[in-house]
Amino acid sequence: MSIIRIQGITKIYQLGDEEVHALRGIDLEINQNEYLAIMGPSGSGKSTLMHILGCLDVPTSGLYDFEGRNIAEMDGNELAEIRNQKIGFVFQNFNLLSQSSAYENVELPLVYAGMSSGKRSNRVMEVINQVGLTDRADHKPNQLSGGQRQRVAIARAMVNKPSIILADEPTGNLDSKTSYEIMKLIKDIHDLGNTIIMVTHEEDIARFCHRIVRLRDGVILSDTKQVPENVPV
Repeated sequence: MSIIRIQGITKIYQLGDEEVHALRGIDLEINQNEYLAIMGPSGSGKSTLMHILGCLDVPTSGLYDFEGRNIAEMDGNELAEIRNQKIGFVFQNFNLLSQSSAYENVELPLVYAGMSSGKRSNRVMEVINQVGLTDRADHKPNQLSGGQRQRVAIARAMVNKPSIILADEPTGNLDSKTSYEIMKLIKDIHDLGNTIIMVTHEEDIARFCHRIVRLRDGVILSDTKQVPENVPV
């Protein structure tokens, strides 16, 4: 079942007198419970595509259907609801609040969603336990390792039970051993039924995905399925 369908997506940025064509007519369909990597060199358009898929940016032209609805017909509140309820975001730099504990960082999307404090507590501890950080819930980001911070970010992305996880270079700041730990965690999330869309420039990370979409100069060069390798443990 298709949950994302884009047709003819373009994105043009105006930099002074110059037009920068970041995306040049992208067609892409993503089905429920897929696990795909978006790859390409710097400037290929992969981050722009990720931002559009996550409703963090809007295309210059083209069609974007999310779960059968045209994104262009949604107002700001509806787009915010998709970002908060349907999509979980994981970023290379973690994007955690430095003065808040792991628990408070994970809790934040539930506060925005208006969930009661009692229900919040149960759900937050459930996902913190799921990512293996029960004994670090009261620690602030500067008291955690890079891998632990990314686990907090993943728990925050999962806490609202989104159908899609968008991960932008989730292992970019981590060593190989920690990267594999994070990829094992992401695989476990995929196994639970989530759709995973990951931007990466690392071939050794993309080999764990089921599908690779390669971009260059704002167009799709290839879109191939593969048998994923098992993550080393």
